[in-house]
Amino acid sequence: MNVSVSAAEILRAALAELLDGLPSRQAAQAVERLIANYRGATPTDAPILRDRADVAAYAAYRMPATFEAVRAALEAFADAVPEWTPGSHVDVGGGTGAATWAAGATWPGTRPVTVLDWAEPALALGREIAAANPALADVRWQRARIGSALALESTDLVTVSYVLNELAAPDRAALVDTAAAAARAVVIVEPGTPDGYARIIEARDRLIAAGFRIAAPCPHSAACPIVPGTDWCHFSARVSRSSLHRQVKGGSLPYEDEKFSYVAAARFPVSPAASRVVRRPQIRKGQVLLDLCEAGERLERTTVTKKHGLLYREARDADWGDAWPPPDAM
Repeated sequence: MNVSVSAAEILRAALAELLDGLPSRQAAQAVERLIANYRGATPTDAPILRDRADVAAYAAYRMPATFEAVRAALEAFADAVPEWTPGSHVDVGGGTGAATWAAGATWPGTRPVTVLDWAEPALALGREIAAANPALADVRWQRARIGSALALESTDLVTVSYVLNELAAPDRAALVDTAAAAARAVVIVEPGTPDGYARIIEARDRLIAAGFRIAAPCPHSAACPIVPGTDWCHFSARVSRSSLHRQVKGGSLPYEDEKFSYVAAARFPVSPAASRVVRRPQIRKGQVLLDLCEAGERLERTTVTKKHGLLYREARDADWGDAWPPPDAM
């Protein structure tokens, strides 16, 4: 949607301006160190982002990817609750606010928003970046320790993006339970790795136990049909590469794909997809192969051919993570 594209462009411009004056070598070194923490076991007794240089470099490198992944999850959720718009939002562990930007792109307009994080430099920089987006002018940036001691006031929407991987198991469980107790809707995003998927499944189970209905990506609230250890459910969001991305990772492509896993759930009625494309579609001569997670609690591969007419044309345009079949083809 145009609003989200505009938000992405505003964010990229704000992040580019942020790096002005920060030596590129220093930024790249900070990112490389922080990526090592991001991929490894992060201690829960100290923030990952220590100072402004850390935050500026990491925000420029990671914030666009987090924004695109969370935006994709929120848009899938919005499709399942088309009549609902959050009246308030708490972004738990939001750091510089990527999920807050994504929520604003998904549901335009203003609403009370609070970003909670324990890294004061991240909150300060998030406030600075948000100044570029008038819709985020009234966001509260509040320091809080994320984990079992966190208390949340009632809110419509809680987002928890790329946070569970930083917590020990008891703190993860407590955080999900706290979010479920406070919110009408909860959206959790994690890296699209086997471990990230396992954390999402744990959170999904806790949300269902708390009375939530799964809105996305699953077409049902029953058990995941994936046999543990054989595969994992994840999706992909395309991210424009900045000069910092290219400097740190190398490569010549102007984009990269952010892999993520997520769950979106609500206490109110939802209309999940009839099925969802869970692998990149395979386009062959005269046919498209779609791997689907279906409402019947199973994974199935379906073949759509030219004889299916409109459905075939829709299948050729289908993307990984899309609901299937599209509403206009039903």
